Amino acid sequence: MQDDHVAEAAGREQTWTAEGWHERFGLPLAADATGYGHTSGQAAEVKGVKATDLQGYYDAVHRATLAYVATLAPADLDRIVDTNWDPAVTLGVRLVSVVNDNQQHTGQAAYIRGLFASF
Repeated sequence: MQDDHVAEAAGREQTWTAEGWHERFGLPLAADATGYGHTSGQAAEVKGVKATDLQGYYDAVHRATLAYVATLAPADLDRIVDTNWDPAVTLGVRLVSVVNDNQQHTGQAAYIRGLFASF
């Protein structure tokens, strides 16, 4: 989600495709698939990904996000980036939602790690 949302806000191509991560991962999914709305069957197709590739992709997205955020002025945060909601979503709200999503996934990973540690 971070790559998708930040790239859209920045007006650039996602790191996933711009830097060839889609090819490196070799998933049987479309290059523009973000996972949103996928069925459990589609999610099950995501396998065999190396931890080093996950870390590399994360690092690349993180760098791109920091580079974009560094260009922003406070007034930029009020720019409307999504009119599909009422009220419309500002850049500031979008960036907060990206941080929130990242935190939720961190919690999910910690929960799963805890489950495995108990076995």
